[in-house]
Amino acid sequence: MAATPRGTSPVPPDARPRLTVLSGPSGVGKSTVVAHMRKEHPEVWLSVSATTRRPRP
Repeated sequence: MAATPRGTSPVPPDARPRLTVLSGPSGVGKSTVVAHMRKEHPEVWLSVSATTRRPRP
């Protein structure tokens, strides 16, 4: 949002796509952040996550 004399107004979206990386250990709330982002910005696209660790037994 940009400040204006009457309050705030939406900033036009950037013409270029933006890559955002959300990273963190298990249990810190990454899914919660993604859910909020998707609710507020439905135009956001998601990618499948990946890991380098072995699957748990």
